[in-house]
Amino acid sequence: MAEFWEMDASEIAQGVTSRSYSARQVVESHLARLSEINPGINAVVQECPEEALAAADVLDDRLARGEDVGPLAGVPVTIKVNVDQKGYATTNGLKLQKDLIAKQDSPVVANLRRAGAVIVGRTNTPAFSMRWFTNNELHGMTLNPRNADLTPGGSSGGAAAAVAAGICAIGHGTDIAGSIRYPAYACGLQGIRPTVGRVPARNATAPDRYIGAQMMAVSGPIARSIADLRLGLAAMSVGDPEDPLWIPAPLTGEALPKKVAFCPAPDGMEVDDAVLAALTQAAEALRAAGWQVEGIDCPPIREAAEINAQLWMAESRAAAATIAAEDDPDATVVFQRMTADSTEMDLGGLMTCLQRRIGVQREWLHFLAEWPVVLCPSSGMLPFAQQSDVGARSGFDRIMEAQLIQRALPTLGLPGLSVATGMAGAAPVGVQLIGGKFREDILFDAGEVIEAACGQPRVTTPV
Repeated sequence: MAEFWEMDASEIAQGVTSRSYSARQVVESHLARLSEINPGINAVVQECPEEALAAADVLDDRLARGEDVGPLAGVPVTIKVNVDQKGYATTNGLKLQKDLIAKQDSPVVANLRRAGAVIVGRTNTPAFSMRWFTNNELHGMTLNPRNADLTPGGSSGGAAAAVAAGICAIGHGTDIAGSIRYPAYACGLQGIRPTVGRVPARNATAPDRYIGAQMMAVSGPIARSIADLRLGLAAMSVGDPEDPLWIPAPLTGEALPKKVAFCPAPDGMEVDDAVLAALTQAAEALRAAGWQVEGIDCPPIREAAEINAQLWMAESRAAAATIAAEDDPDATVVFQRMTADSTEMDLGGLMTCLQRRIGVQREWLHFLAEWPVVLCPSSGMLPFAQQSDVGARSGFDRIMEAQLIQRALPTLGLPGLSVATGMAGAAPVGVQLIGGKFREDILFDAGEVIEAACGQPRVTTPV
């Protein structure tokens, strides 16, 4: 039998539920893996060993009494440090928030606990969760366990690194501009950005979110299999009155035609040859499985990315004094560069921006009614070298262009699935699937075809 830390969440839950092994055994194994591996990659920055073992013992006692403990029985998970977990600091990578202790769980954390998951630690994020790299002055830098020279992604870089290294089976992430999908891509994993409104959200440690985050920010799972994403998303998606924007949408919709729009370079974005090869491999796998795959231009993506930047940077400008007070050198550089590329908005500009958003969304929904799945890049480039966004300005500009689809999708409010296809030399590579609102299910169906053809990601041990 494989080590427990090598197992997928679905296998762990089945074994714990059947009492083939105990939740304590599983959690002890993952805590040992954390102690062994984490010092070298710095994925988990707040550890929860005593709490995790106590939770495992409660699960085992309940199972011994014949109780149903949930679909994630005994599954070790991590929580990103920008989300409230009772008794821990919601740092968001900030020195200013190192003592901001949550008095209650965020709904997504409460949902995971109710599903039987066991939280083993909290994962790193860049300061303000504002980069595709994971480094800050409070917690330090997270390394990619598959290649330390490359970013683990951001802002959920700690979550993806923890999953790839076997510290947890499912990592919680958040995404407003690719922060689930890109870390999954960079660490060779699977990650789902759900439809806005699918997973309830609220941090009681902070004021309610501004309009941009309300419309674009989501929580979702990162895992080593599509099956585990299904489990994780179902657990996270239970409604909570703390989030008035939560929508009670079913996890499975009506049957849709197996049609895929193959869009290897939307809006003329530059795409690396290795990324094109991964897209071609995924398209061939879908065709071989009976899906209709056709090369076709998707609706505008660049305009959606511009709208995302306007809304996101408007909120960042509102926090400019806090960004200055934190004085994180990386965050300062990225904030300056992003705001320089995004026009400051007055009320009229905001109203126009929201008006434009509706038009782009409408065009995409019409397109997805005909083509239920879009196959496109996760990033136009292979995973970036560490810290390359704070080097030369030309490098930053190339990164922004490569992340065009990461930035655009939140504006549309649509789900996006990052699917690993293997390695391109020393770098992970993969593809992205986009679907209609609340149709994560068809993305999972297509993703499982690609996963079966390209191989399921496995745990890696950093060298």
